[in-house]
Amino acid sequence: MTAKIRTMAEINRAEEAILIREMGVVAALRFLNQFRAGAGDYTNEHGQWLDELSLNQIAAEIKGRLRKAKGAKSHA
Repeated sequence: MTAKIRTMAEINRAEEAILIREMGVVAALRFLNQFRAGAGDYTNEHGQWLDELSLNQIAAEIKGRLRKAKGAKSHA
């Protein structure tokens, strides 16, 4: 018995085919996108807009989103 050495491209195509077959296209793509590198500098870009907000503004935004999420759950 011999093992076939496959390239990373071959392995990636096989993995994608299996995921699509088992999960469907949309779920497979959502899963794979978790592990793909994005573009840009996340830390720098978010630091720029966060630097413009006070701690009180950030806290108010978080509280507002939590209230909105709780309201959406109670209406479901």
